[in-house]
Amino acid sequence: MSYPEPRYFGETGERGGVIDPAGRVPDLTIGAADGTKVHYLATGGSTNGAYGLYRWEMGPKPSGPGPHFHRTMTESFYVLSGTVRLFNGDTWAEGRPGDFLFVPEGGVHAFRNEPGDPATMLILFTPGAPREAYFEELAEIAESGRQLTPEEWTDVYLRHDQYMV
Repeated sequence: MSYPEPRYFGETGERGGVIDPAGRVPDLTIGAADGTKVHYLATGGSTNGAYGLYRWEMGPKPSGPGPHFHRTMTESFYVLSGTVRLFNGDTWAEGRPGDFLFVPEGGVHAFRNEPGDPATMLILFTPGAPREAYFEELAEIAESGRQLTPEEWTDVYLRHDQYMV
């Protein structure tokens, strides 16, 4: 394996780092006020398509998607606090702080906050797809109380590279 092709061609480097303070308000809440809080730490747009990194704070209700895969991106999970059930396409495991799951393109995976106790993890997508649009659409659906038909869910998933298994 070698380094990728250069993306910066300057001679002296530039100031460009971004500090995101820990105590800031979440960018999005999915579900009720005590639902999942999402922090957009780095989006595909802010990283020039390199990656997307999100802090996912699950509230006191069971939550998480069913088994699915993505065609265009990898997804990684790193548990920061609490317990998150992680599915690697074969088995479910109790993810605890420090546990990590990498899923390549096409890899079936899922996560669940089964007990409903608060839990936090980092979710990393590479390359940086516009996942915040998907998260925002889910939040709008939850907030409106709208019940989607199976066909409407299929449309949402297809527009966001989410293939349910």
